[in-house]
Amino acid sequence: MDQQNSDCMNGNLTPKEVKLYNLLRRLWIEHVMWTRFFLISTAANLGDLDYVTNRLLENPKDFAYLLSMFYSNQKASDFEKLFTEHLMIASQLVNGVKAGDTKTADEQRKLWYGNADEIANFLGNINPNWDSKVWQSMLYNHLEMTENEAAQILTGQYEDSIMQYDLIQEEALLMADEMACGLIKQFNI
Repeated sequence: MDQQNSDCMNGNLTPKEVKLYNLLRRLWIEHVMWTRFFLISTAANLGDLDYVTNRLLENPKDFAYLLSMFYSNQKASDFEKLFTEHLMIASQLVNGVKAGDTKTADEQRKLWYGNADEIANFLGNINPNWDSKVWQSMLYNHLEMTENEAAQILTGQYEDSIMQYDLIQEEALLMADEMACGLIKQFNI
């Protein structure tokens, strides 16, 4: 956790601040959890893939709903669109890797990192306490770890994928805390 977030989490949180932290932590954990379920369902051709995908695609809507409490509906909608694109690109990347289609995987990977740049810039522009470079770094870490997790699941390295998922969860909590701290500072919650 960086110094900015440790300042927000100084042990003197109000009930509203605790609620915000908990909500954002839940949303980010749901993001990585449903992504993992998607990866497993895709790798194993499970019959629940459509249901898992639909549930995963609810996550950007949940984030947008939360953001609409602080920002305009348009900004919330813009974030939802970017975050949905994040998931759709990831799906194409995973399916490309699964099919052994290196060209598609490489193209989708470029799009995925470009989307991460867009998300980081978007967040950096709507909140003066969110640094786009910090978000870019966290998102790049998230993408790298998620791609590693996907490759491990697709190649049957299940124990490694579980250890990778533990790291992904830690990163998700850092992103949640970064988001909560920025909102608390911007809106004096």
